[in-house]
Amino acid sequence: MKIVDVCAFYAPRGGGVRTYVERKLAAGPRFGHEIVIIAPGEEHRVEERGEGARIVYLPAPRFPLDRNYRYFDDARLLHQALDAERPDFVEASSPWRSADTVAQWQGSAPRALVMHADPLAAYAYRWFEPVASRPAIDRGFDLYWRHLRKLDQGFDAVVSASESLSGRLREGGLHGVTTQPMGVEPGIFDPALRDEQLRARLLARCGLGREGTLLVGIGRHAPEKRWPMVIDACVAASYRRPVALMLVGDGRERKKIMRHVGPNPHIQLLSPISDRPALARLMASADALIHGCEAETFCMVAAEARASGLPLIVPDRGGASDQARAAGGLLYTAADAASAAQAIGRFADVDRVALRQAGLSGARETRTMDRHFAELFALYASIATPVRRAA
Repeated sequence: MKIVDVCAFYAPRGGGVRTYVERKLAAGPRFGHEIVIIAPGEEHRVEERGEGARIVYLPAPRFPLDRNYRYFDDARLLHQALDAERPDFVEASSPWRSADTVAQWQGSAPRALVMHADPLAAYAYRWFEPVASRPAIDRGFDLYWRHLRKLDQGFDAVVSASESLSGRLREGGLHGVTTQPMGVEPGIFDPALRDEQLRARLLARCGLGREGTLLVGIGRHAPEKRWPMVIDACVAASYRRPVALMLVGDGRERKKIMRHVGPNPHIQLLSPISDRPALARLMASADALIHGCEAETFCMVAAEARASGLPLIVPDRGGASDQARAAGGLLYTAADAASAAQAIGRFADVDRVALRQAGLSGARETRTMDRHFAELFALYASIATPVRRAA
């Protein structure tokens, strides 16, 4: 099959979506499929990625809330690109305007909406849950639910990466939902990469000795990641035991996060690590991953931590919670710094050895991207029957 992914969230300096797309470009040809990514860019250009894989950039304006990204604003141009590619199957990787554009395309190819984002959890629930219940918020955002139900009718499948998101989509009235969990890049993340000397150096950088608990947080500096809440939890937990936090990432809230850390020597900020083996060694050498975002559709960083044998301390909602439940990690009440501090304390005081052993066992069971794509492409093949493709 020729699979075209209209990927509004792809950016060369992006995060989890970029990692996912890069793996898809490598995996598709191995499974006998041609992969074309249509992404918003500065200008029209084609980036070849070997035989059977390429990225086609269409000129698009920058997204005003995050200058690393752009967005499709010309339906006619996108339809022309799809006409030129003549795909056997089309994906739309954003529930916004580009999904509407793909649904309205007059081509005969079947199509799937891939939910790489959960806007209600990332924005509406985060903004309004302090004053309203989720059912009340859903009623207030019924326009968005009607939008999703309309998209559900325009696509042959709605692909979700976690059962928690799939359940909410079905409860919201979508009928074509299927769960296809993502996975990690094989051969990169491994518990055997643990380096006690690196751990000691990182703890020393945070002003602590080897007896300290080294937590690592990885992700964009964006409001939905809730890093200030994670920082507050680590500070509260450190009143009774030595706790260090290495926060890896960057983004528009970096200055705010730096101010929130203040002069605390036990919390250090690191720039994003693009060297994947170096990131894998860092993850394997920490004591646990802590995450603050309850709006993850899958949570790639939690899966990578699992593959590294790293115990998880994550909120009790969203894709990260699915990872923790599968790996025997610790859950805390989402958006609650006090609950997160208690979870850190339990890990540092009681659960540390047992959780580490559970993490090592779970590392072998972590799902890989190759398995994800094998199952995803099989799903697409079952939809794109020869009769449908011929039409």
